Amino acid sequence: MFYQLVFKVFFARLDPEFAHHLVAFGMRVGGFLRITALGKLKPTQTKPVKAMGLTFSGAFGLAAGFDKNAKLIRPLSDLGFSHVEIGTVTAKPQPGNEKPRLFRLIADRALINRMGFNNDGADVVAERLSTLRARHGAKLPIIGVNIGKSKVTPVEQAADDYRYSTQKLAHLADYLVVNVSSPNTPGLRSLQDVTALRPILSAVLEEAKGRPVLVKIAPDLADEDILAVAALAKDLKLAGIIATNTTISREGLEEDSARVEQIGAGGLSGLPLQARALDVLNLLKGRLAEGQIIISVGGIETGEDARVRLNNGATLVQGYTGYIYEGPFWARKINRELASN
Repeated sequence: MFYQLVFKVFFARLDPEFAHHLVAFGMRVGGFLRITALGKLKPTQTKPVKAMGLTFSGAFGLAAGFDKNAKLIRPLSDLGFSHVEIGTVTAKPQPGNEKPRLFRLIADRALINRMGFNNDGADVVAERLSTLRARHGAKLPIIGVNIGKSKVTPVEQAADDYRYSTQKLAHLADYLVVNVSSPNTPGLRSLQDVTALRPILSAVLEEAKGRPVLVKIAPDLADEDILAVAALAKDLKLAGIIATNTTISREGLEEDSARVEQIGAGGLSGLPLQARALDVLNLLKGRLAEGQIIISVGGIETGEDARVRLNNGATLVQGYTGYIYEGPFWARKINRELASN
């Protein structure tokens, strides 16, 4: 309740992106001083999960987008996330789209973002991860690295762009995610077509040198296209699929329609995505080979939400938007609820 009050009287009044940077700064300071370590759960308060040849301390992790540049991994782990997926990282550094580009829909417990893969680029992030690995080693959580296409790279050269990022980052990641589903990079979602996707995934697999590789898909794909991606993932022997990214749909929102229209383009995340994310999970269930996994994302706020996904075929679950509305002890709460049954 305390965080909800702080959110209402303070954070909700701030520009969302500024608020994010403020929280991130506080987390970095807290991590440096090891204040965040006071929030660590005991091992008995989580249920370990074995997947992709890795052991996760629990099923619940942080989705890509929160820590784009690998600056918050340790404090996020302290706060209860079993794995932290950084990025999206692109081969070339880029500032992202013009501001404002992040918007709260408080009535819907949702966000709209059109960030545009703002990040420091593969070279800088690789150096940062290398330093982090050298300093902290086994103290780190499972680290996923989500990679995307640089905006300046033509779609027809996408495979080489993803290849470069993989060369730089694969050996520093516990797993890699190929992001072809953000709505905020022109032409990116066209790469979900299996004809365009195959050479990209093949290039990443070649450079990954055995690291697990997953592909992240959009909830807006038609069911038959989702099944086509699943068939491709099975054929190429990917580690699995992350379902789903943000949606471009605006159906069923409580927020004033005029404001939603004024906000404009961007990916919608949070509770409105819950039903479709579950539909996609159920569609994918049983479509992959033994050992391949589904990581379910979208509209997870409670331990019960996470449990529903795990009971319906997900091996791991991730969240992001819930952190904005539930606060820093959100992951701890979900872990405890999952461990209670």
